Amino acid sequence: MTKRMNFNWIKTALLAATAMVSLNSFSQDLIARQAPIDKKLKSVDSLALQKQIRAEQSEYPALSLYPNWNNQYAHSYGNAIIPETYTIDLTGFRMPTPSTKITSPFGPRWRRMHNGLDLKVNIGDTIVSAFDGKVRIVKYERRGYGKYVVIRHDNGLETIYGHLSKQLVEENQLVKAGEPIGLGGNTGRSTGSHLHFETRFLGIAINPIYMFDFPKQGQSLVFLLYQSALTRKRLPKNTASIPKLICSDFSHVTFSLANVVA
Repeated sequence: MTKRMNFNWIKTALLAATAMVSLNSFSQDLIARQAPIDKKLKSVDSLALQKQIRAEQSEYPALSLYPNWNNQYAHSYGNAIIPETYTIDLTGFRMPTPSTKITSPFGPRWRRMHNGLDLKVNIGDTIVSAFDGKVRIVKYERRGYGKYVVIRHDNGLETIYGHLSKQLVEENQLVKAGEPIGLGGNTGRSTGSHLHFETRFLGIAINPIYMFDFPKQGQSLVFLLYQSALTRKRLPKNTASIPKLICSDFSHVTFSLANVVA
């Protein structure tokens, strides 16, 4: 009787072990079969996420920097936090006009700060977007910019185009670099036909010549400025009025924004 019980116990144990091995093999086979499916699902999820991110970026350029999207005021940035340093990607830049003549530089002028460059254009000359972006403002200021356009870009910059005779875009419209956005003019506080061009980062006006070379139509000056900083050559007087240039190459520029008030 005892031998029979031992035999039954051993038989039961062997059957259980066999079942466990079979189950383990089945599980491993199931996992092996499931792996390609999981990989495909992850790929689909990744593509969907990338698509969603691109959609959000196009809807709200530089979303990580700017807390709001305002179509009412040119210089409204909510509770934006200014980082100590930030790298601005200049890839894809297009000159807003073929004109090479700067009629008024960035800096103090007539007891007030001139926060952009004035470029000589004729009434009706085509003005284009400097980068890909989204139009935030299309308005008119009788004692200021006149007819103007503000575009926010993915690289964190906002560009302003003032004194236009005609605006060719609408608010919330997506534009590509080089796409016409207006025509040169003499509207607003202006004494002659020209384009007032500003580059701003979270409301901080940055002298465009530190990023772009208008006389040479596209060659960036930032590398030359970096070389000047390295050799301790004296920079223009209005250097102190913009964020400090730390380092740069031909397609990127890094500014220190510490202690700068917009």
